[in-house]
Amino acid sequence: MNTTDASKWLVWNDHETGNTMKMTKIFVFLLLLLPISLWAQKDNQQKLAQTGMKFLAASPDPRAAGLGDAISALEGGAEMMFYNPAGMANMGGKLSASFGQMAWIADINYNLAGVAFKAGNIGTFGVSVMNVDYGEIQATVRANNDRGYLDLPNSIHPVAMSVGLSYARSLSDRFAIGGSVKRVTQDLGSAATQFDKTLGDYVYESYKQTVMAYDFGVLYKTGFKSLQFAFNARNFAKEIKYEEETFQLPLSMRMGISMDLLDFSALGSDHNLLLSVDAEHPRDFPEVLKVGTEYSFRNLLSLRAGYAFPSDQQGLTFGGGVQLKRGDRKVQADYSYTQFGIFNAVQRIGIKIGL
Repeated sequence: MNTTDASKWLVWNDHETGNTMKMTKIFVFLLLLLPISLWAQKDNQQKLAQTGMKFLAASPDPRAAGLGDAISALEGGAEMMFYNPAGMANMGGKLSASFGQMAWIADINYNLAGVAFKAGNIGTFGVSVMNVDYGEIQATVRANNDRGYLDLPNSIHPVAMSVGLSYARSLSDRFAIGGSVKRVTQDLGSAATQFDKTLGDYVYESYKQTVMAYDFGVLYKTGFKSLQFAFNARNFAKEIKYEEETFQLPLSMRMGISMDLLDFSALGSDHNLLLSVDAEHPRDFPEVLKVGTEYSFRNLLSLRAGYAFPSDQQGLTFGGGVQLKRGDRKVQADYSYTQFGIFNAVQRIGIKIGL
């Protein structure tokens, strides 16, 4: 590296050098400190089964999943409400809509939809919905027989839903913030709790809980090429109680970094090679490092691969997308395939519309 190149690395913008370098150093320090410090705690703390409503921790968007869920430091449209809401502050166009479906393990199906619109300098507003269908389960009750239970004539159909309102805004050309308020409901159905001899039937009790949850995030553009940093936290909420047990939602905190590795090449704008990395600190399982790459050709065709580690069952994720543009209008279709060990592979499909 010659003197000129070195100076570009140290001084990115003459009139903003101090602030830029200071913010960048803070983000780099925190990004490195988080996985190192938390990894050191791994042997001293077992975090298992400490949360409920785990559907909130799933990654339903196919592009995000194709990147190994390393999406915190990326920009996008309505789909960013399910990850880091600050990422939709600078979305292209005035309107973004995202729809998707995920075939999860054990025949569990996720459906999501989100719509975001940009209100000029006021900011970007969005509405999101995620629904989970767990299928049907045969209802039973404990009994003193060889099987230890009796089948009841009815079945249980557990469902879950999250409905959110989001807001994001760019405070400057480099710094954006965002947040979401979500109404989260999980309905485990009605269970037979005791037999009423007077009625000659079982007494049923509904197991349904609703709670408000909150997400927030920030996104920072360093000004050096396409290098970006981000921090976001998801699923802040009060404790919930079923019977005698209380639990919390799957709170997680993430720091992310992303950059187009071809910023330094002479290939031009036709080719992009994105690298994105997230360090996640969840409440209920060991810390995870998520890495994803995306190659794009003329912003029309994209190929993706991602991996999260450590992981017991989840393996590599592969995906791709096709985007069609006509003026300010664009339509994008995405798909991802995730290896899942002894379980069936998880597949996701999605469509995004921008106006």
